[in-house]
Amino acid sequence: MNAVIVAARRTPIGTAARSLATRTVDELAAVVLAETARLIAPSGLGIDDVVLGNCMGPGGDLARIAALRAGLGHEVPGVTVDRQCGSGLDAVLQAASRVRAGDARLVLAGGAESASTAPQRSWPDGTPYTRAPFAPAGFPDPDMGPAAEAVARLRGIDRERQDAWAARSHARAVAARAAGRFDAELVPVAEVTADDRPNARLTAAVLARFAPAFAPDGQGSVTPGNSCGFSDGAAAMAVTTPEIARELGLPALRVRAAAVAASDPALPGLGAARAARFALDRAGVAPRALGAVEITEAFAAQLLAVSDELGLDEEAISADGGAIALGHPWGASGAVLVVRLAARLLADDDDRPALAACSIGGGQGVAMIVERIA
Repeated sequence: MNAVIVAARRTPIGTAARSLATRTVDELAAVVLAETARLIAPSGLGIDDVVLGNCMGPGGDLARIAALRAGLGHEVPGVTVDRQCGSGLDAVLQAASRVRAGDARLVLAGGAESASTAPQRSWPDGTPYTRAPFAPAGFPDPDMGPAAEAVARLRGIDRERQDAWAARSHARAVAARAAGRFDAELVPVAEVTADDRPNARLTAAVLARFAPAFAPDGQGSVTPGNSCGFSDGAAAMAVTTPEIARELGLPALRVRAAAVAASDPALPGLGAARAARFALDRAGVAPRALGAVEITEAFAAQLLAVSDELGLDEEAISADGGAIALGHPWGASGAVLVVRLAARLLADDDDRPALAACSIGGGQGVAMIVERIA
C-alpha cells in the first residue's frame, strides 16, 4: 500500500526569545495539529495516531499532550520521537511506514520545538546540562558547530563559499516572503504571521565581517552568519492512503522511499548524504533527476558538503531559503522540509521526485523521497 502526505502546514518560525518566546512547545504543536485535522475532517475518519518529533522539550509525551490541546479528542493517541534534529522527518517516515503496512489509515505527523521555553537543566553535581550526549564515552561527541568546522576543513569548503550560501538563503527567503510563497503553508500563532529571521541586509559582504565561532585558533570558516539560529516552531501533516486523499480532494505527495543511516560520529554533518544515497537507491532516482531538494541548513558548510558528496544541482536546493534564513527549530525542522517540498511541488505542478534530508548529531541521517501525484 502507498502512503501519501496531505495538508502539510507549519507555524511561522520564531527566533529564540523573540516572537514566539512565550509559546510552549505543546502550544506550537497544537496549532498545526488543529489546522491539519480541520483540513482532513471531511474524510470522517478517526485519527489513528499522532507522531511528533521533539528533542529539547520538557519530556513526557509531547504528541499526546499536543493532540489533547489541539482538541483532537481523548481517543486519539500520540507518540513522541527523538532522533535529535531529524526527529520531525523521522516522525513522518514512521507514520508513512505504518500506513504502508496497513496498520493505520490516517496519522498526523510532524515535529515541534521551543528553544525559548526549553527547561534549564543540570547534572546532579550542579554542572549545567547543555545537551544530551550524541555518543558514549570513548567515542567522538563534538557539538555541531565544531563538527561543521571539521567538515569544512576536511572537504575544502572555504569561508567565501559558505558566506555566499548564507547570503543566498536570506535573499531567497526574503523574496519568497515578499511574494507570498510561504502564505499557504503558514498557520498563524496568535498575532505572529511571518518568520522572524530572514534579513535582506545579510549580504555576502556583511557576512564576511562575522568572526569564526568554533575554531580556537580563530582561523575557522564557520560563523554565526553562515549558521542557523536557535528557533521556535512546529510543523504537521496528515499521512494517509491515496484513496483517502482523493476522497478529500486534496493535493498529495506520495512517499516513494525513505531511509535512515549512521556514520562517523566525529563528522555528523555528513549523515544526510548517506541516508539520501540509500533513499535515492531505493527509489531508483539519480540525484540530478530531483526537481526539488530540502536539506536542513544547520550550517552552510555541512549542507555544501552533502551537496558535493551527492552531486546535487545546487539550484534545486532550498529554492526559497533554508534554516540559515528561516531558523532551525530542532525537533520540527525535518517536518518543515516536507512542508516546504509540498509547497514547492504543488505550486509548480512539478512531477519530478524531491528529496528531504537531515544530518543529525552523533553521526546519523534521515532522508525521504516524495513526488507529487494527481
